[in-house]
Amino acid sequence: MEKVYEIYIKTTPEKLWEAITNPELRAKYNFGVGVESDWAAGSHYESAHPSAGIRIAEGENVEVDPPRRLVQTFTALWDEAVRAEGASRVTWEIEPVGDSCRLTVVHDELRPGANDQLYGGWPMILSGLKTLLETGELLTTPGSLLYAQA
Repeated sequence: MEKVYEIYIKTTPEKLWEAITNPELRAKYNFGVGVESDWAAGSHYESAHPSAGIRIAEGENVEVDPPRRLVQTFTALWDEAVRAEGASRVTWEIEPVGDSCRLTVVHDELRPGANDQLYGGWPMILSGLKTLLETGELLTTPGSLLYAQA
């Protein structure tokens, strides 16, 4: 199964890449969850929520081509039901379009009927990313409210 999300953001590829790979920026639009890695192909990454005290996800950086493309395996860890789904893959593709970028996120290698918690947060995450980069403000979403209470 494959889920594809496409969004246009008024920013540069470099700023978009930084927002995807910088732990502090990532946490601002990703429900408070940052990501730690050295961003080399073949290296490990891990996401955790500091105030919730739990690891959220981990995987491998399969392809790293800044500021154009990032391919990662993704293993969700926040509860047993999603952990049981095993690894999937997330591809981030950045394409400049005039004074903006088209960001395409493909979440694939999901089993048919996979738990929708694995991919259901993408619209909120990408909307928060767009809001942050275009306005500098944080977007309130159900996901951000959930972890704000943790």
